Amino acid sequence: MARGERSEEVWAWYEAVYEAIQEIPHGRVTSYGHIARLVGKPERPRQVGVCLKNLPSPSTDPSKTSPRWNSGNVPWQRVISASGRISPRGPSGASRHAAALRAENVEVNQGAMGELTVDLGRFGWFPDVLPSEAGLVESSDEENEEEAAYHT
Repeated sequence: MARGERSEEVWAWYEAVYEAIQEIPHGRVTSYGHIARLVGKPERPRQVGVCLKNLPSPSTDPSKTSPRWNSGNVPWQRVISASGRISPRGPSGASRHAAALRAENVEVNQGAMGELTVDLGRFGWFPDVLPSEAGLVESSDEENEEEAAYHT
């Protein structure tokens, strides 16, 4: 995805989503909706899926630079549905997704109807804020407390 192909607002959305997904720890999963909430747009879980659907592969041509965000540096496999189900994405998409999770030691189960699922109680990652923003939230709370104490 080249910067000129989309509006600045859309570019910023993709950047925020990809950056948030990079913070999901190895061996853990979260939902499309949780990523949307973490980046401040809880009403946009489907758009998180669109971002992942449009995530390009890294370049295999040594003479070409890979896109900044690609499936080699954004752990797309760590995002699944809120029910713990791996979404089918065309032929063999769910099995490829499951294989990538299993490579991280995430247990993937197969249901009676062939659906692939992950136990969110065991492998889920649902922080209130992104780890990269945790210090910002704490320091801003401290500043507000200091301000409040000063003004009382």
